[in-house]
Amino acid sequence: MSGFIIRRLIQTVFVLILVTLIVFIVMRFLPGDPILLYLSEDQVRNFTPQQIAEVRHRFGLDNPIMVQYVDWIHGISHGDLGISMSYRIPVWEEVSRRVPITFYLGSIAFVASIIIGIPMGLVAAVRRGKWSDTVATLLANLGITVPVFWLGILMIYLFGLHLRWLPTFGYTSPIDNFWLSARQAIMPVICLSVFAIASSARQTRSAMLEVIQQDYIRTAWAKGLKEQVIIFRHALKNGLIPVVTLKGISLRNIFGGSVLVETVFNVPGMGRLAVDAMMSRDYAIVQGVILIIAVVVCLANLIVDISYGWLDPRIRYG
Repeated sequence: MSGFIIRRLIQTVFVLILVTLIVFIVMRFLPGDPILLYLSEDQVRNFTPQQIAEVRHRFGLDNPIMVQYVDWIHGISHGDLGISMSYRIPVWEEVSRRVPITFYLGSIAFVASIIIGIPMGLVAAVRRGKWSDTVATLLANLGITVPVFWLGILMIYLFGLHLRWLPTFGYTSPIDNFWLSARQAIMPVICLSVFAIASSARQTRSAMLEVIQQDYIRTAWAKGLKEQVIIFRHALKNGLIPVVTLKGISLRNIFGGSVLVETVFNVPGMGRLAVDAMMSRDYAIVQGVILIIAVVVCLANLIVDISYGWLDPRIRYG
């Protein structure tokens, strides 16, 4: 196991280097000059070419691309993600302010997808062809196909404007005002979790239907074991392997956020930060956000691979 983890960590380092290199180069080839977005209109009109060159030098944009990349990687190794040209503060300072917001909403949606989606798929598989299977499958198909932005706008109109039950936008820390924070989080969490719940239910149903048709499950039925014992002790762990893979992929949303949801509900999270930075060509912010998401995805994949051995003892790591 230790050898497997070491190899995966080495692979993770190479993946992160490749991701950062691609993002770094692509951002530099986007049209436009970020310095002109950084300076005000008066500064652009009044600054001499030499003064503009000094500003460009301050951010290291006058160096060759590879030199800029090496400087950025050197800064990362010392915990420095650079300076944001839009906010004019260290990137880590702005990111650390946005991460808790996205983590708060994303983690609730992630837990909801597990405690709702997996049991829904399990019931649908065990009661295949019954009314519970029909209802669960119908809801899962609706959750997969419904556009998130449309669902958000619909809920804003119904629960926010028409019934006036919930706030329509914004975010408040649960530490400052728990009740207001909970009310503000309901609609964004629903939008964030609806696809995850539906996909978990569909994947669980599909995997469980395949597992319960295996010979060892038929043998357990023939021995007269109780249904709960067969499902939860013998079938569920093997049926959860593809579901765990799916959940590992969805972990990126906890830190990466959802651009559509955060835009519709005006939530100042990581997803909206990335979009705003992309629009303003704030290199440092975009690179920092993507680096964090890449690290989370790589670590999530490692955790998923390790969990396979617990779910299925037949899996061995060479």
